[in-house]
Amino acid sequence: MDREPVPAVDGPGGEQSRQPAAVAVETVVRLLAPDATGVPVHCGLHYDPRDPYAVQVRFFLDRRRLEAISWSFARELLAAGLHEPSGLGDVRVWPWRTTQGDAVALALSSPDGQALLEAPRATVAAFLDDTYTLVPRGRESDRLDLDADAWLTGQLLPELPDPADPDLDQDGR
Repeated sequence: MDREPVPAVDGPGGEQSRQPAAVAVETVVRLLAPDATGVPVHCGLHYDPRDPYAVQVRFFLDRRRLEAISWSFARELLAAGLHEPSGLGDVRVWPWRTTQGDAVALALSSPDGQALLEAPRATVAAFLDDTYTLVPRGRESDRLDLDADAWLTGQLLPELPDPADPDLDQDGR
């Protein structure tokens, strides 16, 4: 299991933090065809504590990893899928046993098609352990930047005009 180098990030006040900015692991999964043959696909598992509830899986389309297809879904969905079938709809995860050992099945569905992938269970479990070291289970809300969320909400949902404003006409303009 290869790990991407993860740079230190600036802490409050500009000092360098020793805490990694993210957890990133590269591995090879198998894309399973209907005839049960498998095609190896390089992928990256990525967790950013700024989006504490989600994990991202990137499927690399080229050897230099410049192009990728990304799926983002709940970290808890991936964790639950290590032990029991989890998820509904577009993303489903469940334990999977192969002749090579324990794996995790990942079924992805979109309007463009469906894919069934097999990932090494040990790699996924180690990745999740690293994410829980960075942001423990149940502490995700501590990482949410409510000031940024409030700003974003204000940008996307502007304040409604005050109907008592004397400068507005009858239509609120």
